[in-house]
Amino acid sequence: MHTVHVAVSQVHDGSVYIPTEQTNETIVQNRAAWLEQQGIALDDATRVHISYDQEDFCRYRIVDTLHKGEGMRGPSREYSDALITTKPGHALFLPVADCVATTVFDPENGVLMLSHLGRHSLEQDGGVRSVAFLTEKFGSKPGRLKVWLSPAPSKQAYPIFKLEGSGMKEAVFEQLQRAGVLLENITDTPADTATDDNYFSHSEFIKGNKSVEGRFAMVAVMRS
Repeated sequence: MHTVHVAVSQVHDGSVYIPTEQTNETIVQNRAAWLEQQGIALDDATRVHISYDQEDFCRYRIVDTLHKGEGMRGPSREYSDALITTKPGHALFLPVADCVATTVFDPENGVLMLSHLGRHSLEQDGGVRSVAFLTEKFGSKPGRLKVWLSPAPSKQAYPIFKLEGSGMKEAVFEQLQRAGVLLENITDTPADTATDDNYFSHSEFIKGNKSVEGRFAMVAVMRS
């Protein structure tokens, strides 16, 4: 039986992503130092590499040992909105600006997903489709899945207008539960990134409400 380690970085860990500087040495060092604190080597992780230059924001990619280290020191080979692994010790790493980093674990089949649930993906039912992917590919039972959520901005700071003004977290909870995930199996990090200075928020930086730009991250890894 596998266990899962899930962690979320904070501002004091340093920014872990700059979209325009994929090989920035400080960013790579920040990633390596924080991951080391989690007992994870940089080259044992694979980064979820998001692109907004597309129409489908629910693209899911299964990775294996050959993909370890991909995207951790530079660009990834291909874009995706979630990564999935069945290998213990293979960490999945997702930097976020305002979106909800979402770890989904199937303990029965030993499957781990790290999904990027932001405005674009949630408008396309990304929470439901993430669970459906695991069900279709691995036979996962939604009611047995365990989920961890990163912090996100409140609906007051970041409403999703195409979802009737719902906040990120509201939409994620609604979609996951509609997919069959049990509420008691969802572990939330409830901090409001719009007001909590422990976390970066790109949208609040753009508004001038935060003085420091950056990205925090979620990492997830199965352990035997």
